[in-house]
Amino acid sequence: MADLQMILKELRTEFGAVSSAIISRDGTLLAGDISGSVTLETLTIMCATMMGAAVTAHSGLRIGQPKMIRLTSDKHEMFVAGVGHKAILITVVPKGTRVDALQQRLYKIVDTWHE
Repeated sequence: MADLQMILKELRTEFGAVSSAIISRDGTLLAGDISGSVTLETLTIMCATMMGAAVTAHSGLRIGQPKMIRLTSDKHEMFVAGVGHKAILITVVPKGTRVDALQQRLYKIVDTWHE
């Protein structure tokens, strides 16, 4: 678990992530670096639901498994990335973050993290 916490803290340090978490596919928190104002249960369950919906949509289209979902708002961007078949990585960063570098880092985490 300490390694997971270190990964999330690195996202805060390197990219200014305001909240990051690793959750199970059913929305259970495995590790978190979450700001105090976040309703944790809602965040984890809804991100698991989004990824589940993306998997179902991709399956129906027969285009393979989704790797990452990117959501944007006025001031922030959220990335939800599948980590194998059992986990999901979530990170929220301010707009203006080096998104290409962040996505590369997220893919590296996903590729090197073993469940």
